[in-house]
Amino acid sequence: MYLFSLHFHISPHVSHVSNGLLTRSRSVSHKQSVRVDVRMGHTLFGVLGLFSLNILLDCGHAQDALLHIEPNWSPLFTEEKVTFICDSREGNDTDWNYSFSRNDGFFTTNGTSNRYKSSSVTTEDSGEYQCVAHHKIRPDRRESNKVSLTVSNVPRLVLTVSPSWPSPGDSVTLTCTVGPPSAGWRFFWLKTVPQQSNTNYYSGELLPGSTTGTEQDSYILHGQTHTAGYGCRAGRGDPVIYTPYSGVKFVWSGGVNPAASLTVSPQRLQHFSGESLSLSCEGNSTEWRVMRADEDGFVSSCSSWGRVNRSTCNTDDRARSGVYWCESATQTSNAANITIHSGDVILVSSVHPVTEGHSVTLGCKLRTENLLYNVDFYKNDQLLPNGVRGELLLSAVTKSHEGFYKCRGRTSPRGLDTLTSAESWLSVKDPEEAASSFVFVVLLVVGLVSGVLLIILLLLFLCRYRRSKASGLSRSQRTNQSPATDHMTNQGQAPDGHYASLLPGDSCLYETIGGSEEPEQGTNDEPETSVYQNVKMETTAEGGKHLHGQNQGNG
Repeated sequence: MYLFSLHFHISPHVSHVSNGLLTRSRSVSHKQSVRVDVRMGHTLFGVLGLFSLNILLDCGHAQDALLHIEPNWSPLFTEEKVTFICDSREGNDTDWNYSFSRNDGFFTTNGTSNRYKSSSVTTEDSGEYQCVAHHKIRPDRRESNKVSLTVSNVPRLVLTVSPSWPSPGDSVTLTCTVGPPSAGWRFFWLKTVPQQSNTNYYSGELLPGSTTGTEQDSYILHGQTHTAGYGCRAGRGDPVIYTPYSGVKFVWSGGVNPAASLTVSPQRLQHFSGESLSLSCEGNSTEWRVMRADEDGFVSSCSSWGRVNRSTCNTDDRARSGVYWCESATQTSNAANITIHSGDVILVSSVHPVTEGHSVTLGCKLRTENLLYNVDFYKNDQLLPNGVRGELLLSAVTKSHEGFYKCRGRTSPRGLDTLTSAESWLSVKDPEEAASSFVFVVLLVVGLVSGVLLIILLLLFLCRYRRSKASGLSRSQRTNQSPATDHMTNQGQAPDGHYASLLPGDSCLYETIGGSEEPEQGTNDEPETSVYQNVKMETTAEGGKHLHGQNQGNG
């Protein structure tokens, strides 16, 4: 302990001294003095140093340790795993014992390990976390900073496509958005495949380059030509947690796909409310289904809102605005953006894109089945000239003719009030696309015809071969047989128990299926049990086809 003393020489006029302080004085003569002798020197700085050290020893636990969390992103999502790491910031980690708390309540004492790895977190794990390090030898306790942790439910994804109605061959951009935004995600991109067992669901096939996911939240499709559906999914962490799949978004194509086509009757894009529609599917499949994506994006099949008759869907009076198309397990048809209008006038326009260089006529139709003559036509809300007697002729169309068209009556017939139609998009396709479609059809027809001819030639060859073989066998047997045996042969039956020649009405195909035994295999008169007779195709009540036959033989 350092000491210092105060010496006072006080005149009689000083009335009171307390604790070394002069509290009251009446007068002090200039000859009198107060001498204060303080023996301090550098010792004063020593006292201040010890005082500061004592404060640090008593209060040094505040903010001395450091807590951080891995992975270091916010928010975390349910099912993710998190690791808390407590750094004592002095010596070796094994010199300390550690404990961790949430919201000022200790939840674990972790011994000498400065890491605590949680199991899958839930929303109840949200809060403020802190760690405390206790030195094993000296009385040293250090508290860390507080770290706020937020746990949310796994986010859902929103997929957008742009453009949704591209021209054939254009690029399309898929964008997958995580909400709310957060870090660390990899994105997986899928093309949808219809599930035949469930008409309202799709499975997915990963797009090229998407096996391990992409860091970018967008994906570019090059050369899009046909209608197709797409989806996305995101994942992050180790082990990886995945978001639910996004909803299916479609890229539409109005161009006719020869392998799959949709036909709309009446043949126009706009229809009156209460009007019955017929939608038919044609192409390389026997199991088509007509689909609709309504204005809210909800996708459903004809069985939910119409009557299915094989590959045709009839809507009766329940048609709704939306995009309609056909699909099978492997094919998707052109799409038609059909508008159901409650007004009294509709625009009559082509269901399919118009080939560049060709002509097209637009009309304006009344609900009363009469053509509305005194009308104006608009493209992208701009009035067009040259409307004649309720029709607009567009000759030698080009890409510049693409746009939204509508018509409006200039005068209102009695009883009709709403004389403005809805808008419909007029699409123009490249002549090369039309030519390629025509070539595809020609090649398809030629291929089918060639295949049928090849099968017929093969059957004729087999028939001729078997006739010559049977004839040669009969001549050989007649040479070596007795007259009695020869008489039996003349009755039409060979010694091996099989017919040597075809009976009237038989075909080479049936004999080929039955086959014949070689002479060294014996002459068993009983046919093998694997041979079927009276084969026929029977249609069941469910519409499927099954192979039926009578099994000839024992048992």
